Amino acid sequence: MSWIILVIAGLFEIGWAVGLRYTEGFTRPLPTVFTVVAMVAGVAALGLALRDLPLGTAYAVWTGIGTVGTVLFGIVALGEAATPLRLAAIGLIVTGIALLKAFDAH
Repeated sequence: MSWIILVIAGLFEIGWAVGLRYTEGFTRPLPTVFTVVAMVAGVAALGLALRDLPLGTAYAVWTGIGTVGTVLFGIVALGEAATPLRLAAIGLIVTGIALLKAFDAH
């Protein structure tokens, strides 16, 4: 269950990172509220996951999900570059997340 909570926390991480782009320096109320709620929810879910998961593993997976999801959002929704090196870097992050999960004692 902790891993599921951690994935949810990672999705909130993506949400606040993407939302931050739309706040325009926290001057737009609705995107700002969404972003702050996603921040709080993401950290709260990470905290719950840390009840059972090692800190280093959980934090790396949480930020990895956020990083990969945010980069993919940028590529798909914002037309950011999808160069072979960027895609390879995403692949390395995903591989790292999978290895951390595979070698976790939980």
